[in-house]
Amino acid sequence: MKNKTLFIRAAILTGLLGFAAACHAGPAGADPSLPIIKEEGVYSLEIYPRQHRLIVNIQGHKYKTYPVAVGNPSTPTPVGEYRISYKGRDWGPAFGPRWLGLNVPWGYYGIHGTNRPDSIGRHLSHGCIRMRNRDVLELYDLVPIGTKVTIYGHILGDAWENPRDLAEGDVGGDVQLIQSRLKSAGYFQGVCNGRFRADTAAALRQFQRDHNLIQNGVVSRKVYQALGLWE
Repeated sequence: MKNKTLFIRAAILTGLLGFAAACHAGPAGADPSLPIIKEEGVYSLEIYPRQHRLIVNIQGHKYKTYPVAVGNPSTPTPVGEYRISYKGRDWGPAFGPRWLGLNVPWGYYGIHGTNRPDSIGRHLSHGCIRMRNRDVLELYDLVPIGTKVTIYGHILGDAWENPRDLAEGDVGGDVQLIQSRLKSAGYFQGVCNGRFRADTAAALRQFQRDHNLIQNGVVSRKVYQALGLWE
């Protein structure tokens, strides 16, 4: 089990500020690094995927809790701090009557209703947060665009599971973490956007070469170890 212990100092939510700052290019051309939200509005949301809970806070005090469905292990709900960037109505039965989009830089994620109320309380979505239709109608009317949304958990997955191998084409917070580490080490010059593309693969191969690893452009256990993310 020791070899499966993750170094969560840079991966869990409380460590995001450090490596987000490392991925910042400066005021003139800042990367869209992990979207850490500092200022508080009247409303804020907290989402706990393992407990299938969404909490509404008003001026920092708990106002209401809703049950939700979250992403399955292969398409997890993205951990981090975001904002509601868009609100929409009636996108189709699968999304219920309302949609609240999040500013996740590597894909389209949101809080929405569902035509599968049986999925509430389970890990069954493709990464979005599903609510009962009556609940999302209430939430939609309550919180404005710009509301802070904090999704708790480990960027590299649950502590008892191995982080996934990453290769070109993958997206997610774990990809953004790898990009940030490679950028801090001077290998990656691109934008830390959570999208594993050719520039990330090229930087990774250079890192693998300099650390006597197989130069295949795949983030494996040995790469995580070399980057200080896995003990």
